Amino acid sequence: MRRDLPTPCEWYTESMLGGLLADWRGDLRAVEVNDPAARNSLEALLCHSPLHAICIHRLAHQLHRRLGLVILSRLLAQFAHFLTGVEIHPGARIGQRFFIDHGTGVVIGETAEIGDDCVIFHNVTLGGTGKHRDKRHPSVGDNVLIGTGATLLGPLRVGNNTRIGAGAFVCMRDVPAGCTVVGAPARIVKRDGVRVEEELARTPAPEAAVSEAMPGDADRSVARI
Repeated sequence: MRRDLPTPCEWYTESMLGGLLADWRGDLRAVEVNDPAARNSLEALLCHSPLHAICIHRLAHQLHRRLGLVILSRLLAQFAHFLTGVEIHPGARIGQRFFIDHGTGVVIGETAEIGDDCVIFHNVTLGGTGKHRDKRHPSVGDNVLIGTGATLLGPLRVGNNTRIGAGAFVCMRDVPAGCTVVGAPARIVKRDGVRVEEELARTPAPEAAVSEAMPGDADRSVARI
């Protein structure tokens, strides 16, 4: 007897694959827009190793979050790390049209969240302080650029339309929307297009999410993914 309606399993699989294909197309488009060295789609598909890492991550994330295949997803993540030099935990949530330039040394932790249209350069770390449980890694908004070698530690928040300069160090400090921050420790040097000189506000730490530690330890912590 012919079935006109898909089974729940078939619908779920088709939905997941459809979402993956849409995300992959968006990531390819991000390479074409952001990387002048990628002269056409075929070159980007074959030669842009950060794109390979992102595509593998999106598959690993589906296996990890939606299907509960934790070990298989971790193996895929390790394969991507070996292949591209980009380390993204399969639990990390990444928005559409994500672009990594060069890629080597990028580390994105398990509970990190990244919005749409974000750009990250090589040697960027979105890591933890070792002082938190559950939510341990940064949450990054939409249209954010993070420069080479920047380090963001802890469950901090980065607002939309923000620029984080190369080599910046941000530990348990929230970055407001529309700002440019530079330095180690990072400070705000531009807000909504106007030059300023401001300190970053400390990230509120829920008591349930923080293990016992001496005050100020977070600022002296070493990243632990």
